[in-house]
Amino acid sequence: MGHLLEKLFSESIINNLVIPNRIIMAPMTRSLSPNSIPGKDVAKYYKKRVEGGVGLIITEGTTVDSPNASNDKNVPCFYGDAVTKGWKNVVAEVHDSGGLIFPQLWHQGTMRRAEETWNPDVPSYGPSGLSSPGKVIGDPMTRAEIEETINAFVKGIVLSREAGFDGVELHGAHGYLLDQFFWLGTNIRKDEWGGISLEERTRFATEIIKRARKEIGKDYPIIIRFSQWKQQDFDHKMAENPDSLKLFLDTFVDAGIDAFHCSQRRFWEHEFEFSELNLAGWVRKLSNKPSITVGSVGLDLEFVETFQENKGSNSNTDLTNLLERLDKNEFDFVAVGRALISNPDWCNLIKNKKYDKIKGYFPKDLEELN
Repeated sequence: MGHLLEKLFSESIINNLVIPNRIIMAPMTRSLSPNSIPGKDVAKYYKKRVEGGVGLIITEGTTVDSPNASNDKNVPCFYGDAVTKGWKNVVAEVHDSGGLIFPQLWHQGTMRRAEETWNPDVPSYGPSGLSSPGKVIGDPMTRAEIEETINAFVKGIVLSREAGFDGVELHGAHGYLLDQFFWLGTNIRKDEWGGISLEERTRFATEIIKRARKEIGKDYPIIIRFSQWKQQDFDHKMAENPDSLKLFLDTFVDAGIDAFHCSQRRFWEHEFEFSELNLAGWVRKLSNKPSITVGSVGLDLEFVETFQENKGSNSNTDLTNLLERLDKNEFDFVAVGRALISNPDWCNLIKNKKYDKIKGYFPKDLEELN
């Protein structure tokens, strides 16, 4: 595995941003920002991962300026005091340590639990008012609500640049609002915001990118995280074959996206039966854009299993499969999540081959962050 580590710790580029190695810290919801404002402890948390060798930080999901974007008062938001008194300090700490950082902009759509939020009386948004196929939560979004929400995302992208972030990620995965537009099971609209084909249903997300590009130009990195699977359906494939996936990706390339963050529960699983490529591998091949693979890197259980089994996940330091794929240019970057919760210096430990010092992940580790 030794010689394969050289590629993992080599430079690469998203847009014009040079990233010192191929390891990205994956976004992970923590609910540790009281009043939705990230504090000094949040800045310290990200700073330690930069000092531990991460090439690029993507923050936990931070909600856009929409009254029903969040489901938790302790999830950070991305407007007002949360930016001026919180995120700007996080950026400063990361930059002072020589790191790079993107915020992940988020709207939870009909996955939101309204009773636990700042605005429990505001109905949750969804393209068709569905939280999953056939499950009605409320009314479909009006055209005015769609426009307002697109503008909230655009505002967040512009604000991310003004706050000093090095780029931005849109959360378009796991059954949340952007993904609800992609998914035929939750988007049954008959107007221009729906459509029978997958590429038609990308319009909500691609409009965000197109409008943001008019505000910020071509040089500021914008990436999108997407998933085939949904929290509501782990086995779902919205793109059932490479042809459908390419049409989906092409709409984002045309809109001005710079890279794709390809969420799988287990990175080693083949996306389509007739090929060994994983999702990130297919995305890179079909889009010719940088792709990020993610899913249980460095661990022996995927995220959901960790909680279903009521136990943690042991470390798995045999990264041969991952590194061989990277060496063959199947994908460009590797996003690491839970392993970085329990090991802020995971990257440096891997680089220096100190595998015996790497700990597994246990949910309680979130409560003991330092």
